[in-house]
Amino acid sequence: MRNLPFPLVIMCLVSIRGYCPLPTTSGVPGTYPKGDYYDYEDTVTPLSPGGGSFQRCDYNPCRESQIPCEELSASDRCLCPGITLHHQPPGAPDLKSVSWNGSDVVLRWCEPYSHVTSYIVTVGGQEKQRFTREQRSGAVGEIDDIAEVCVMAVNEAGESDRSCMMYQPKDNWALTAGLIGGALGFLLLLLLVVLLWRCRRQRK
Repeated sequence: MRNLPFPLVIMCLVSIRGYCPLPTTSGVPGTYPKGDYYDYEDTVTPLSPGGGSFQRCDYNPCRESQIPCEELSASDRCLCPGITLHHQPPGAPDLKSVSWNGSDVVLRWCEPYSHVTSYIVTVGGQEKQRFTREQRSGAVGEIDDIAEVCVMAVNEAGESDRSCMMYQPKDNWALTAGLIGGALGFLLLLLLVVLLWRCRRQRK
């Protein structure tokens, strides 16, 4: 080592130490590239899904009532997608649908790649309902008029942007149209009966 040039000595020391810095997203420490997979017990170095014996955890961000991915990683030694941590506001959830199920308006969404403690649903800008972090769907009762329905994720650092859809109560309109059509049909039938009765009287 004494006979080696000083820069070469530095390179040898670095290669022996094998140092690898914590990955960052947009230069913010403690965040991980979206979609990359990590071992939660050793998050210093990202692991390839095909590397070694590790596999991706059986975790779907759109599936409801799942065991948190970090718990699956600790128990099964599987890999979770990188997420933003609790000291940063979460990313926006992905609202998939807003539909009428016969008695309530039901929303379905997917979890963001973030630490989430709960979800808030708003209708027309007003908070309507809160749901736990495990839920990916929820009912908010009836909505009589056209309204913007949104869901946002929440954690200790704040709230996410909203993910929204316009809800149009088509089923209610169909019911109203059916009732009006039935009433008109009844009136026409009644009018026909009256006309027949008057014709018979005139014949007599």
